[in-house]
Formats: sequence, C-alpha cells, structure tokens
Amino acid sequence: MGETFEGACFCGAVRYRLKSRPMFVHCCHCRDCQKQTGGAFAVNALIETDRIEMLAGEPRPWRMKTESGRPHDVYRCPDCAGPLWSDYGGRPALRFVRVATLEDPAALPPDVHIFTRSKLPWVKLEDGAPAFEVYYDMRTLWPADSLERRRAILGHG
Repeated sequence: MGETFEGACFCGAVRYRLKSRPMFVHCCHCRDCQKQTGGAFAVNALIETDRIEMLAGEPRPWRMKTESGRPHDVYRCPDCAGPLWSDYGGRPALRFVRVATLEDPAALPPDVHIFTRSKLPWVKLEDGAPAFEVYYDMRTLWPADSLERRRAILGHG
C-alpha cells in the first residue's frame, strides 16, 4: 500500500497509523467544521476505515448535529477529547481523519477547499487547490484509483 502516516490525539493516549495515502484531502470551511474544531476550517483525509491501524488506545464516537440532519460521529480520545476522525453520513467503512493529528500534517495538503461560502473572510486560499462554494463533482477531481477505492467500500460511484 505504500506510504504510512502516524498520528495521535493531543495527550497521546490514542495513537494510530494510516496504512496508505488517503483517497483525497478536503479543507472544509463549513460552519459545522468551524464550530467543532474551534478554528477556521478542518482538513480531513478521506481513507478506508480498515486502513487505520490502532497503535494505542481506542477513540470514542460522539454524535454531532449537522445542517443536513445526516449522522456525524466524531471519534475522540476518551482522555483529552481530542478529535481524530469522523464518520459522516453513517458510512462506517470511510473515515475523515483530521490531518492536524498527524505527526507530519504538512505531508497531506488539501486537494480541494469546500464550503467556501462560509469561509472566514481573512482566510486566503493561495495553496493552488481548487475551491468550491459548496461541493464538487468527485468524478472530475478525484484520481481514478481513489474513485475505485471509494466504489469498493461504498458500492457506488
């Protein structure tokens, strides 16, 4: 599977390894991500759950409200409550790993900026990644191998 990436919560009680590169990396500027992180955005690496290897501890899911009304579980350290990843929309085979929890978060820069309609005005998007007011057509942006990986776990394109 190639490269691996290790990460942990703030206190280090929960440690994990991504056993491959993610399928795609979102920088999300929606209000939900802003509220949940206490920051201007969240950077999420989309990866299959079975490609996350637990090295220490076990995160606990916390159910969060969403604008869409679909389920959103944020997995947090039971000790420091640091967020590690999310399951959006009740799809437990797919995780949205918080890139900032990686030992080297610079290793996975955003492939796209989404929900920029609610981007804070002082955030400047100068990294060259495409930006969308809401969402985008995955078939036009995702690499073919990533689309195939997603199809393999979710059963649709």
